[in-house]
Amino acid sequence: MSAFKDPSQSSNPYREPTPLPESVPKVEELGTTSAPLKSAAFFIGAYCKEYNEDFMLCKSENRDPGHCLKEGRRVTRCAQDLITKMRENCLAEFDKHWNCLEMNNQAYNKCRKVERPLNKCMFEKLGLLKTIPGSPEGQKPIHEVTNPIFTGVQK
Repeated sequence: MSAFKDPSQSSNPYREPTPLPESVPKVEELGTTSAPLKSAAFFIGAYCKEYNEDFMLCKSENRDPGHCLKEGRRVTRCAQDLITKMRENCLAEFDKHWNCLEMNNQAYNKCRKVERPLNKCMFEKLGLLKTIPGSPEGQKPIHEVTNPIFTGVQK
């Protein structure tokens, strides 16, 4: 019969069974859930474009997961930097947007009203513009449409 042992009460500290090699730079995790990441996704794409492209190029060269750890760490550091800047400059707008996503099953279309102030703040304070890859040329992007045909509440 086994009994539950609280890990914080253990006399032996936790040791990683498979530590990363010293050649791989150390980096902390982002420390955010899916809603803040989804809220910041398009800005991370714009802000970290070069690092993301290097990582994807590395992944296309070699399918070995260990091959691209350095590039992946650079992407993570870049995303950490942006999320820190978002919290410093646009905290209220960022919180409203990701909380809306959290409460609406991560659906962008239900959070357009709180997204617009975040987009405006990000452009004014950090110079980042939200662009959706693959959007039709010459048409107003969906996140800038003020009166969409399909809304959250159908009449």
